[in-house]
Amino acid sequence: MAEFLEELLPINVRMGAAYGDEYGVEITTTRSGAEYRALINPFPVRHFTIEYTQDTTSLWDTVLALYHRAYGMFSGFRVRCLDDFSTNGRTAAPTATDQPMALVSTGVYQLQKEYGAGATPLAIGRPKRTLFKPVAGSELVSISGVTIRSADWTLDSTTGRITFAANVSKAVTGITQAASAVVTVGSHAYSVGQSVHFSGVAGMTQINGRRGTITAVTGTTIAVDINSTTFTAYTSGGTVNTRPQSGETVKGGCYFDLPARFNSRIDVQHTSFGIRESGTIDLIELLNP
Repeated sequence: MAEFLEELLPINVRMGAAYGDEYGVEITTTRSGAEYRALINPFPVRHFTIEYTQDTTSLWDTVLALYHRAYGMFSGFRVRCLDDFSTNGRTAAPTATDQPMALVSTGVYQLQKEYGAGATPLAIGRPKRTLFKPVAGSELVSISGVTIRSADWTLDSTTGRITFAANVSKAVTGITQAASAVVTVGSHAYSVGQSVHFSGVAGMTQINGRRGTITAVTGTTIAVDINSTTFTAYTSGGTVNTRPQSGETVKGGCYFDLPARFNSRIDVQHTSFGIRESGTIDLIELLNP
C-alpha cells in the first residue's frame, strides 16, 4: 500500500461534477448468449468526475498542490461526496445505532455502512462500504441499543476502527427488585455512565443478556437503569462485563470521507485572464487504503 495523505480534496467543485458506484463483477458469455456472472468482491467502488474553475493562484495552491503532494496517481487522500457522507441516511446527523459494525478482533470493531435498503436483499445480504476515513469527533457507539460513553472506547480516524477499553468483569452476589436495580459486586472501580452486560444470573434470569447504564455507585454496589421490579427474585451467581459480549450487536455512526486517488492527470485550461479550469479530473475510491 502507498502512503496516504490525511487531507480532504477541496470540495468547491464546478457544477456538473459526477459520481457513481461500481461493483466488481466478472461476466462470461457463452456462444449461446448465456451469462455466467461472478461477484469479485461485495464492495461498492465510487468513481468521481470533477472539474474546478478558479483563479490561477487558488487552483495552484489547492488542487494542483495536492496533486503534486500525492505524486499524481500514487497516493490516496480524503474525498467527501456531498450526497453521501453520513451513516444516518445520506447526510443526516449520525446516531449511535446507525450501522452494524464488523468484528475485527476481541474488542475491536470496524465502522461500515450498508446500501440498498428499501426492499428484500439477495441471500448474500446488502452491500457494505468499509468506512476507513471517519470524521474525527462525529462518531457515536452503541452496544445492544445502549449508547456507550466516549470514555469507554477510542476511534482511529485513519482506519475507522473502534477499540473498546479493557473489559471490567465482576461477580454478582445480589440484585434488588427495583425500578433501578441495585447490583452487589463487591469492591469495584465502576463509575456512573459506564455500561454493563449481565449473564449467568440464577433466579432473576430475566436480566441475563441485558445491558444497562450505571446510574449510581457505592463501594460495593452499582445501580443500573434496568427496571427489575417484576423480575423473579435473585438467588445466586452472575457476572457483569463492560466490553461487548457474545450475541450483542455493536453499532456506530459518524460522518465520513472516502479514501481515493487521482485516476487521471490534471490538464489546466486557460479560460480568461487570471482564471483557469482544471479540465476533467477522474478520481477512484480505494478499497484498501
